[in-house]
Amino acid sequence: MAKLNTNSNAYIIIYSAILVVIVAFLLAFVYKALKPMQDANVALDVKKQILYSLNIRNLDGSEAEAKYAEVVKEEKEVDGQKVYSCSVDGQDVVVVSLKGMGLWGGISGYLAVDKEDKVFGAYFNHESETAGLGAEIKDSQAWQEKFIGKKIFDENGNVILSVVKKVEDPESQVDCVTGATLTSNGVDAMLKDGLKNFEPKAEEE
Repeated sequence: MAKLNTNSNAYIIIYSAILVVIVAFLLAFVYKALKPMQDANVALDVKKQILYSLNIRNLDGSEAEAKYAEVVKEEKEVDGQKVYSCSVDGQDVVVVSLKGMGLWGGISGYLAVDKEDKVFGAYFNHESETAGLGAEIKDSQAWQEKFIGKKIFDENGNVILSVVKKVEDPESQVDCVTGATLTSNGVDAMLKDGLKNFEPKAEEE
């Protein structure tokens, strides 16, 4: 029997191919095994973000699941946009999902609207923004809380809620994140685009 030449090109190619197939199989197996857990974590994170927009924070996993089930009464999709009908301490609130672009990547958020068409609460997230600057849209609860109580629409139903460099109308404007003008502009555009099809309750009555 001829001795196997482990230094030949054919041996190296076959060995490498077998190794790649084994590793690929193992990775696929691990991915499939962990996917249900990953999906559950993603779903929980979304629920927490919605609760953040309702000013409900600092809950662990099981507490967040229970609170979400308590306050969120209906989930629906309107023109590709998720809308959540909620009840917080007896007050009806609608949460609107938002998506946009920041300086380095996608940004997203949830805006809670009360029955007077004012901001009940807000939460923003990002895929990749500069730490301490653009990332403040996610990391700064104080900045998110500046939106609370702001008017969203004018008398004609136009979106007037804005993020600006210089606040001239404190009823509807929030000052941008210091040092992150482009990301702040992205949040402003996201609000305008995400709320343009949202019907003010005043028009429904």
